Amino acid sequence: MQNLNATGFLSIDNSDLEYRMIGSSPDAAPTIVMLHEGLGSAGLWGDFPEKLQAATGAGVFVHSRAGYGASTSVKLPRPIDYMHIEALDVLPKLLDSIGFRRGLLLGHSDGASIAAIYAGAHQDHRLQGIALIAPHFIVEDISVTSIAEIRTAYETTNLRDKLARWHKDVDNAFHGWNGAWLDPKFRDWDISEYLAYVRVPVLIVQGVDDQYGTMRQVEIAREECYCPVDVAVIAGAGHSPHREAPAVTLEAVTEFALAALRDDQTLAA
Repeated sequence: MQNLNATGFLSIDNSDLEYRMIGSSPDAAPTIVMLHEGLGSAGLWGDFPEKLQAATGAGVFVHSRAGYGASTSVKLPRPIDYMHIEALDVLPKLLDSIGFRRGLLLGHSDGASIAAIYAGAHQDHRLQGIALIAPHFIVEDISVTSIAEIRTAYETTNLRDKLARWHKDVDNAFHGWNGAWLDPKFRDWDISEYLAYVRVPVLIVQGVDDQYGTMRQVEIAREECYCPVDVAVIAGAGHSPHREAPAVTLEAVTEFALAALRDDQTLAA
């Protein structure tokens, strides 16, 4: 286990991963581990982690996966099973490295898919629930269309400059994600088989106007999961409800987290 400061870097395999830890360390309270989207980073969560920590009393750990934020860049092109690699190889090492003892995974988009794969592949007694914001379990036409459009925007508008605020190697971050999703072989990507093996409560937060996925993703979870699945459908939000409707999203995640962690005495007021 590596000693955690408020901010710093963790060494996982050959990568240095930037992180920040808000609130109590994993040895003192439950921990909510946040997994960012395909173009996200530790910083791009904004103040949502701090608000979540204040609302729940749990510690909140955020980091940038390799290829994102200030973390080590990755070799391109990414393999199309990069989310499986993160869930089956990298995330277990990260949880052990931070001394994770009990808590939740909270993922957005790619991060939500990684959380679902992890929960389905590992019967981890430390895990008490997973919260999934705009998850992908299969590839939909709307996903590919929007991702192709954002590639055009990256090449022709100031989107690259905007993303460069959050990534030290912005081309590595963008092309690693965009290239994998637009690979024709990626159309067969499907992680729904993992859902039947999830043994902890699930929350799905889905924006009504999500430009990268439809309610079909929610339907798949309800069809495949044997565990409880709560769904919060957020009106007026697209693919990032925690940024577009932060108060409603925070309320939904907090309610789920407190219910999942209700037996933990360290959270008692």
